[in-house]
Amino acid sequence: MYLNPAAARPNPEVVVVGESLIDVIETAAGPAEFPGGSGMNVAFGLGRLGITTSLLTALGNDAHGRVICRHLDSAGVQVMAGAMHLNRTSTATAVLDHTGSATYDFDLEWSLPEFSPTSLPAVLHTGSLATFLEPGASRVRRLLEAITGRCLITYDPNIRPGLLGSHSETVATFEDISALTNVVKLSVEDAHWLYPGQAAQSIARRLLALGCDLAVVTNGADGSYLCSRTSEVSMLPPRVTVADTVGAGDSYMAALIAGLVQEFEGGFDYGRLTRLGTAASLAAAITVGRHGANPPTRAELNASMELTDSSGKGSND
Repeated sequence: MYLNPAAARPNPEVVVVGESLIDVIETAAGPAEFPGGSGMNVAFGLGRLGITTSLLTALGNDAHGRVICRHLDSAGVQVMAGAMHLNRTSTATAVLDHTGSATYDFDLEWSLPEFSPTSLPAVLHTGSLATFLEPGASRVRRLLEAITGRCLITYDPNIRPGLLGSHSETVATFEDISALTNVVKLSVEDAHWLYPGQAAQSIARRLLALGCDLAVVTNGADGSYLCSRTSEVSMLPPRVTVADTVGAGDSYMAALIAGLVQEFEGGFDYGRLTRLGTAASLAAAITVGRHGANPPTRAELNASMELTDSSGKGSND
């Protein structure tokens, strides 16, 4: 069994709870395999950004599982004990269209080992199939119920309609989970699937009414919208030549969480929303400019931020 060595590591600043899998991407030269999964990608992105991170996930004790563990270890991310309990590591076959956007065919199992935190991180993040797919989803829900109000909880549902139940069941689950969290991020595709015909601003305010403190809606090349009870900001992303969009939303989420960790105290006023949105947008832009889920390092993101006049990237709507 390969697990990242835990000895002498500090308590994590962030614990991510989510799926890990192998992305099989069909290319002109044939299939190529890369570590993937929304939870795994967010944890890896956080590690790249210098945030002490642990991942609670499900893997097989097989070659694919060991590839994922080595990948996470390269970013300093600890895989939590008990992860390698599946018969085989899950996979997702991605097919890219002419714009570089990906659609996925999943072979996925999601269950979780028991987890009783002895100390809480600054942030616990979850999302995607981890909050919908049983039997693991029920355990995730119980974990969130146990720690809500005790640490910051972030959530990205990363909706995969083909793997979910009915629309009404999915919306109910999403809203139940959102009510336990502090920060919710949706892609515009997620938002429109969950709430057809509603504008991003209306959806964000609905999420605030459920109980979260910050709602974020991302819209690819059209930017992102961040809304709290006191302020809102629309971010315009930098122009970039797109290689593919694999992992872009997860890179945005990782940079958003990193910003929350680095500026932990305080409310979500216009200045803070602008800082969070700028860093997250730049992280996503770096990722789409190269192939695969390849998020920026802290040095790369800092260099990009130094070239960006953040005061010109937001508008107080």
